[in-house]
Amino acid sequence: MVFLTRLDGSELVINAEHLLTVERTPDTVVTLTTGVHLMVKENVQQIVEQVIAFKRQCAAGPRVVDSSPAAPDASAAEPKG
Repeated sequence: MVFLTRLDGSELVINAEHLLTVERTPDTVVTLTTGVHLMVKENVQQIVEQVIAFKRQCAAGPRVVDSSPAAPDASAAEPKG
């Protein structure tokens, strides 16, 4: 996802897969695959960096979180002596 700010200050989030072009004119113009044109405050480099970060995150795949309780330490259960 790409976080953008319209020239009026309103914020929006765009799916990076829907970006067609990002142009540097006096203002930054983002064109979506739907044909919609958006003028935003972010510069071209900032948008490109967000797209790269998003694609890297997607390529990395899902993160696995182990939510099981921690197993007791086996050495602590052994009797000493």
